Amino acid sequence: MKILITGGAGFIGSNFIHYWAKNHLEDEIVNVDVLTYAGNLENLKDVESLKNYKFIKIDIAQKDEVEKVISSEKPDVIVSFAAESHVDRSILGPEEFVRTNVLGTFNLLEAARQNGNIRFHHVSTDEVFGSLGPNDDPFNEATPYDPRSPYSASKASSDHLVRSYFHTFNLPITISNCSNNYGPYMFPEKLMPLFITNLIEDKKIPLYGDGMNVRDWLWVEDHCRAIDLILQKGKIGETYCVGGATEKTNKEITYKILELMKKGEESIEFVADRKGHDKRYAIDFSKIKNELSWEPQVDFSDGMKMIVDWYQKNQVWWKAVKSGVYADYYKKNYENRN
Repeated sequence: MKILITGGAGFIGSNFIHYWAKNHLEDEIVNVDVLTYAGNLENLKDVESLKNYKFIKIDIAQKDEVEKVISSEKPDVIVSFAAESHVDRSILGPEEFVRTNVLGTFNLLEAARQNGNIRFHHVSTDEVFGSLGPNDDPFNEATPYDPRSPYSASKASSDHLVRSYFHTFNLPITISNCSNNYGPYMFPEKLMPLFITNLIEDKKIPLYGDGMNVRDWLWVEDHCRAIDLILQKGKIGETYCVGGATEKTNKEITYKILELMKKGEESIEFVADRKGHDKRYAIDFSKIKNELSWEPQVDFSDGMKMIVDWYQKNQVWWKAVKSGVYADYYKKNYENRN
């Protein structure tokens, strides 16, 4: 099988490529990515020499580029991770989120439809469902959409587009809405790696508001396994919620990182809260558990030890990311690489 992965140089996408290369040795892997600030081919150094792996630099918001790649590569499956995903950036500049997440998804769907109705899996987020109160039931596949940021609104729009192509054009699609992923190659602007790397650098860690916002955390390879199962056994046209069964406040995460890194409370710097900061996310993943026998395997305590250990051992990687050196290098060396 040939699988085409969009956004494969990002955090979750690169982990998925590592997972797929390890577990599906005979498959061809085509990675397409525009290499924005969050795309880093250093994430894929371990696989780029494989004969069954190929990287192609394209912008999914450019329809002609997408059509050219899909028609020439003729993949059996498309898995779309490509998205602008940082809420703070969507508040500062919403246009790029609409361009990539909505127009980009539309271009991929059109190319899949025009080239033989290619199997299409769309990776989305629990943020499309809005914000939960402390006693509300977790999100599930029937939860009404209620996005609160330009990021989540753009992802909600893309979800609706994907479903429309199933109902209108019979495109064989599935969707997964996942909770917060954590693990290797997580971009250092996100909470966990930002706090870990700041502490390594003896800097303060900026905690929003009172730190009581709740997120459900999912080890990234558990997410990759879920997508694999959905591709193999998922029902066409269906959505699957994928969660980690681990609700933690940002404050709990902060204190766990301080504990693991043997730092004190004096390292915390409370900062003004994010605009429209959703209070709580939680996912009921009983559908994928009951239908596909999936559940998370990595315990949160173990996962936290692993992520702290990874960033302590991979300082060359994240220091290049934080400084911007990696972006300059790849813009120069991969601009015309196909």
